[in-house]
Amino acid sequence: MMLHGTDALKQAAATGHALPGFVAYNLETVQGITAAAEAAGRPVLIQAGAGPFKHAGREALMRLALDAAEDSPTARLGVHLDHSRDLDEITVCLEVGYTSVMVDGSHLPFAENIALTKEAVRRARHHGAWVEAELGALPGDEDISTDAVATDTAMTDPAQAAEFVAATGVDALAVAIGNVHGFTKHPVRLDLDRLAAIHEAVPVPLVLHGASDLPVEELHGALARGVAKVNVNAELRRAYLDAVRANLPSALPGSDVVSVWSAGRDAVRDTALQVIGRLSPTPTDPH
Repeated sequence: MMLHGTDALKQAAATGHALPGFVAYNLETVQGITAAAEAAGRPVLIQAGAGPFKHAGREALMRLALDAAEDSPTARLGVHLDHSRDLDEITVCLEVGYTSVMVDGSHLPFAENIALTKEAVRRARHHGAWVEAELGALPGDEDISTDAVATDTAMTDPAQAAEFVAATGVDALAVAIGNVHGFTKHPVRLDLDRLAAIHEAVPVPLVLHGASDLPVEELHGALARGVAKVNVNAELRRAYLDAVRANLPSALPGSDVVSVWSAGRDAVRDTALQVIGRLSPTPTDPH
């Protein structure tokens, strides 16, 4: 069933949980994410966005994600456009029924990011969808791990975040606090003091991108400081590819593609379930 509105996001913020946003690239990843949501009984976002569109095609992937959300008898599934810099693309996704969109103006000067985000919010309101935006520069690539390294100069400024949210009317704000896209060999340490200051400065739930393999104490520290949506991509990609690699030797003699695809789908489901289990508050965080 479709997950409309911001109630799940606000409930997550109020209880110290986080709404998981899982990136989907094809039929099997959509199915794996859906199966995890059904098994967990928790709301989930299927993030069929700008990067995956390059592989699957926009129309095909939009339809896969929307059909999965609409047809699931038990799961509450939103369909989210992730990392879009194109207002026309945002409009197309809103028109076909996406429940939320992320407008990514983080590469732009501050005033231009505000202008782009305001227009995305205006269009989304017309369709009853909510909007996530990003402030600060998150290193790395959304679709390929690149051993990215975070720098202090690119992190989100709390005062600027307050101005940005007030000027744009966004429903959620993605922040750069030491997190990076994809896996990296460099230790990831979140600036939780900066995150706490941002949380104090803005009235909307915060979003953490680049949460794959993040140490659980770092993740729970973020949940205790206003993060109510967490994006996971690389962890699912690795699970899918590891399952494909493990099943190829037995599948190749008979050209059994179905067994390979099924293994990948099941690995995505199992990994997504593990992530969902981590996105709950820790009773030991003193914040």
